[in-house]
Amino acid sequence: MSFFEEHGADLKDLFFESAQELLQTMNEEGMRLEQSPHDQETIRSLRRAVHTLKGDSAVCGYGEISELAHAMEDVLTPEMAQSGNASMAELVLGAADVFGAMLAAYRNNTALPDANSLRLSIRRMASPGAPEPGARGTSSHKKGQAKTKEDKSAGFFWTEYQQRAIDNAVSQGKKILLLTVAIDDLCPMRAAAMQLVRNVLEEAGTLLAIQPEDASAKNISIVQAAVATDADIDWLVRKCQIPAVVSDIAVRPYQAAGAGQSAEGKTASAVEGNGPPAVVSSAAPMATASGRASTESEPGKLAAASPRQSAVQAASAAPAAPAAAAAAADSILRVDVERIDTLMNLVGELIVSKSMMLQNMMEFDKHYRQDPLRIRFHDALTSQSRILAELQKSVMKIRMVPVEQLFRRFPRLVRDVAKARGREVRLEISGEDTELDKSILDVIAEPLTHLLRNAVDHGIEPPAERIAHGKTEHGKLGLRAYHQGNQMVIEVSDDGRGIDRNKVVARAIESNIISRDEAAQLSEQEALDLIFHPGLSTAETITKISGRGVGMDVVKTVLERLKGSVYIDTRPGAGTTFYLKVPLTLAIIKALLFNAGERLYALPLTSVIEIARVYERDFHRVDRREVLQLREHVITLVRLGKLDSKSALSTSPKQFVIVVSMNGSLFGLVVDKLVGEQELVIKGLDDHWVATDLVSGASILGDGPVVLVLNMAAVIAKLGRDRGMELHSGRKGATA
Repeated sequence: MSFFEEHGADLKDLFFESAQELLQTMNEEGMRLEQSPHDQETIRSLRRAVHTLKGDSAVCGYGEISELAHAMEDVLTPEMAQSGNASMAELVLGAADVFGAMLAAYRNNTALPDANSLRLSIRRMASPGAPEPGARGTSSHKKGQAKTKEDKSAGFFWTEYQQRAIDNAVSQGKKILLLTVAIDDLCPMRAAAMQLVRNVLEEAGTLLAIQPEDASAKNISIVQAAVATDADIDWLVRKCQIPAVVSDIAVRPYQAAGAGQSAEGKTASAVEGNGPPAVVSSAAPMATASGRASTESEPGKLAAASPRQSAVQAASAAPAAPAAAAAAADSILRVDVERIDTLMNLVGELIVSKSMMLQNMMEFDKHYRQDPLRIRFHDALTSQSRILAELQKSVMKIRMVPVEQLFRRFPRLVRDVAKARGREVRLEISGEDTELDKSILDVIAEPLTHLLRNAVDHGIEPPAERIAHGKTEHGKLGLRAYHQGNQMVIEVSDDGRGIDRNKVVARAIESNIISRDEAAQLSEQEALDLIFHPGLSTAETITKISGRGVGMDVVKTVLERLKGSVYIDTRPGAGTTFYLKVPLTLAIIKALLFNAGERLYALPLTSVIEIARVYERDFHRVDRREVLQLREHVITLVRLGKLDSKSALSTSPKQFVIVVSMNGSLFGLVVDKLVGEQELVIKGLDDHWVATDLVSGASILGDGPVVLVLNMAAVIAKLGRDRGMELHSGRKGATA
């Protein structure tokens, strides 16, 4: 069983991951080419990406992608860059979409999409007389083949020592194969390439001769070899197909000089100058990289390259690969995300065990205050806590990835939407290096997509309208990420029309979301939050992009599920900024524990602004809401004791008030008792156990009790506002 047959599934998974990166490169370089059509370096970068995709797909057996990539590669030439063809960028971006659809089809085992339109575009781009799709033979390809044929027609030239080794093997009845291997023009390390070829041949059998002998040469383009092996030709051809290293390969059986004419070909001897005798290539059929036999000694074409050469090199090279290549391969370790999640769960269990130890230590102190072992226990526990904190930090860092992985998708999205809607938009991205938990990063992709689409479609004005209002023709769209405490803040801003508060409220009244009396009591932020209600849209017309009242609902729903929030800042005529706040991780949080009624609750410490102890007489009632004036702020109060209908409300004259921030507003949570601050390992709750959205998770304390983690957005929507605000603050939706 070959290496690929044994590890094919793993290599294909690696291919799909690698291919997504290549498609992203095509998108980025295609947009760069749109701005600078004459940039030859961009063309070269695109050619490398397509060349790699062609080779990797061929190795994995995805011939349709390889064939299409080969045709695409042929038009990505320096001559095309010099011509500055404006439609080249459109072709590249269209090809990226087609390749993406084909990859999805291969991965899901579904029917391949029709790629005829792309083939036609490629032919038109190449020349009016280009061959039909699937036909080989563009100028650059033919030049490469001509060069290889010329090189190979010169024959095999061995030294006297090498020829003697070959003759000895023939006399012993061994099967000898002659190989000609062309090194890929894009291969940067020729010496390392030759070493990889040598490794493959030594694995296949006994390497009798190889030219050039100097493996350190930097200008190697052709490698010729003779190997004694029992392997068949097709197997050897497959083994020599080293992505990013070998572009052409031809293999044929060896025939001794003077053997005469045969059905398989003829041989001849030649002497070049005073050099040693040479075995000259005959017309015997040659197996090529495409698996065909050729009587013209013409090599088949295999061009395979991979940015992650370690996986494919493992299939073709022995462990003696060059140190440089090995170092590059060893710099990245791929680990299944489930293993990281398992490690995180174990760290979580350790944190619970630490809490149990702390609880037991407190009990020990009460009963054995004078025991000399108490100090030693304290020291051991302190050391354990320090090591555990470092372990937790390290595991958390493994899960953290830069938001650049997500942000780099959006320039293409913005470009396509702007083009479809007739807008001129410049996207400015900052904070790409800011790190976020991978699980959260994957989830917020959809909300950000909706916000950016809405910003281009609803926010940014058409060029003529912008000029009429004294703005630049190009709209400005900003995407920024930064840390704020234990939270990540993502800003999506535009310099467009802004949100018309009165229009939003009027549309909400028309849709019977709120009444006119309720609308009159709305604050500015509460009025803007109405756009998150399902089905509410201020768009005049419904397009393929937006206007159905769906997208903003998704934004709010996803952020609430992540225990995050969204805040809107808008100025009519000047633009809008959405502030999305999400926790850095959902696995382990620092929380404030407290009692309300007879229940124990917790909320993330990042939400807490301050804790105050105030008299009941300082509470006031304004517009059916209980409020507290705390210094210069008037804070809406929420009595958490109402969550438990069986518990009596506290009658203490002095109350604890936990001040929290939610969507730019301050709220005060009235609780009965503060328990303290503690690290909690959050576990999700199935709907069978908790049939309410007021609780977002639960955790187990060290001494055994279960603490419920409150969903602050839902709690405030239920207890902190009047009926009208409950309607649009619960599970809200969007204009998309």
